[in-house]
Amino acid sequence: MTRFGVFGRVRSIFLATFLTFSFQGAYCELGVSPAGPSLVNTKAGSNVTLAVRFSGALDPAVTWFKGNLPVVTWTVGSSAAPDISHREVLRIESDGSLTFVNVPLNYTGIYTIEITKSGMGKAATSFTLGVFETIENLEVSMQPSFVKEGTEQFTLRYKMSQGVVEQQMWFFNGREIETSLHFSIKQSSLVVFSPNRNDTGQYTALLTNPFSRVRAHFNVTVRYGPDEPVVKALPAQPFYVSGDSLSLRCQAEGFPQPIAEWVFGGETLSQSTDGVLNRTNIQTSQGGIYTCRMFNEETEEKRQKNITLSVYEMPSSSPKCSVHSVNGNVDLLYGCQWQGGTPKATLSFPDLSSGSGVGNFSLVLQPASADLNGKTVICMAVHPVQSKQCNITARSPRELLPAVRTTVDSEGKIVVAILCVSEASPEAVVSWSEGSKDVTNSTSYQISNDTTQLNIRHYNVSNFLLQNYTCICRNPLGSQRREIQLQGPLISHSSVFPNEDGTIITLTWEVPPRSVVTGFDIQLKGPDLNQNRIGIQNRSTSNKYRTIQQKPGSARSTDIFIIDPSKTRFFRVVPRALMTVGEPSESHRRGPAQGLSGPAIAGIAAGIPCSLLFLLLVGALIYLCVYCNKNQSRQTRYPVSRAVEKTITTQSDLTPHNLLTGELKSPPDYNRLHQTPSERSVALPTFVPPPPVRVATTV
Repeated sequence: MTRFGVFGRVRSIFLATFLTFSFQGAYCELGVSPAGPSLVNTKAGSNVTLAVRFSGALDPAVTWFKGNLPVVTWTVGSSAAPDISHREVLRIESDGSLTFVNVPLNYTGIYTIEITKSGMGKAATSFTLGVFETIENLEVSMQPSFVKEGTEQFTLRYKMSQGVVEQQMWFFNGREIETSLHFSIKQSSLVVFSPNRNDTGQYTALLTNPFSRVRAHFNVTVRYGPDEPVVKALPAQPFYVSGDSLSLRCQAEGFPQPIAEWVFGGETLSQSTDGVLNRTNIQTSQGGIYTCRMFNEETEEKRQKNITLSVYEMPSSSPKCSVHSVNGNVDLLYGCQWQGGTPKATLSFPDLSSGSGVGNFSLVLQPASADLNGKTVICMAVHPVQSKQCNITARSPRELLPAVRTTVDSEGKIVVAILCVSEASPEAVVSWSEGSKDVTNSTSYQISNDTTQLNIRHYNVSNFLLQNYTCICRNPLGSQRREIQLQGPLISHSSVFPNEDGTIITLTWEVPPRSVVTGFDIQLKGPDLNQNRIGIQNRSTSNKYRTIQQKPGSARSTDIFIIDPSKTRFFRVVPRALMTVGEPSESHRRGPAQGLSGPAIAGIAAGIPCSLLFLLLVGALIYLCVYCNKNQSRQTRYPVSRAVEKTITTQSDLTPHNLLTGELKSPPDYNRLHQTPSERSVALPTFVPPPPVRVATTV
């Protein structure tokens, strides 16, 4: 390359460079920017610099502003002193940067640097300076100090002894709180609107700045309740039986725990926080409405709840059924009652009607149907504790068995009481008649209140014997009729029973059921009972019956003492109706025999001719048998073995052994004594001898 070429090339490069700088100078702009971060945080009392760099000019005029207020003015590179408003804190560097010495807290703010150059305009940039202190002694408090559910709001505030908060955060039970309708985060506080029980817990305030991070906790308790109480009885049953034991429990949500108060019948029974009321051996009087009152001492709120306790008691004994005649003895009234108990039992007759009653139920059937005669009707008695039943059978009157009883009144009149009772359900009403006339109450006749007895009064027993009395028993299902003909004083049967040694005898007798008897004479024939002590008895007296005892008309036996068994005596009973004497009973002999009686001798005399005639007949019969045997022996006979047969005909002794000549009898039949009078008056069965026995002997 030639020398000229090299020079031309260098010249071209120089020219280009010159032109470039020339154009740049013509179009250059003034500029300033942070030499570091525009956000500067520092601790109070430390030194910090807001560093800048320039472009477009070498010595611009610099002005620093805090907000809109200039704090430093100076021209870079000038020898003149800068204009500084707070020289003890502020200092400008040679490059225009602003330095803070021992910066106080109140110098926190936005700082702006503005540079100017004549003919080049202005340039500016801003810094944010944060001056902080370490946060110390952070505390949280609440307003108001008492929070109740349903109030308007409560506020949590924090305070500290020193420090600058760059950011505050609130937490509830570890979860960050965000502003909402329920929570509002304000400067240094947290507001909780319409607090409820769910707002009870730990609240935390978290405060931070670039140089510290501090937490403070506060426990909030929201008082509430009591809520609606829950009451129950344990064991849970629809009802309880008298004598049972149980517990009443009342619980309700609340803080602090509400106090439960049990009230029954206007009386406070117990107060406790557990709300338990124990009842042992409970009675029906303790059944009813129990009220549980809940009270919160701090919220001063009250609630109450009732529980009804049903205590039942079984009715006493068992239900009773009955049937009566009503409406003139035409209709039937069925009744059923089961008294007592709590509550009353429900009664009904399912077979008769669908109706029911409580405690006492009656049902009238009009008119009484014949189908009810003998029909058993059941009453259903239903009680919550137990159900039972009873039954009743309505029957028409059955066959009548009239009874007659005789007494003597204070005026000396004979009183004959005729009792006419028939088995019937309902009880039969009795009407009386004498012959064809109805009997009504009068001087001679008196009918009992229940109409079953007719009393007849008269001095003379013969007046009773001339009349026929009729009783008619009737109820709604039928009637029975019976005529009664009275009899005079009679003895239907009598017996005598000695003791072991024969010194005491018991004389018993019976009277026909319709006989009118006011008394009895006990008579003796033979030696007096006390003859051994008073001497020899007159024979004429001992052969006649004489009265030794008198018994009233109700008597049916007597004991006779101090009898000498070695002497023969006769006893009998004579019935009386006042002065009227009836036929005596048979005579009963006690003691040894007195030889053959007249009838016995007559029997023997009549038996001798009969015996002779019987012997003649037997002889004739034997002769006839021998004669017939001889005629048969003349016929041709074949040889056969002969045997002698001998037949003996005997007859058992039919004559009774009269060893007990004193007419001793067997012990009494006590079953016979309990029979009805009509049955005891039947004659004893006669003795029938056994038939003759033939005995044959073969030789």
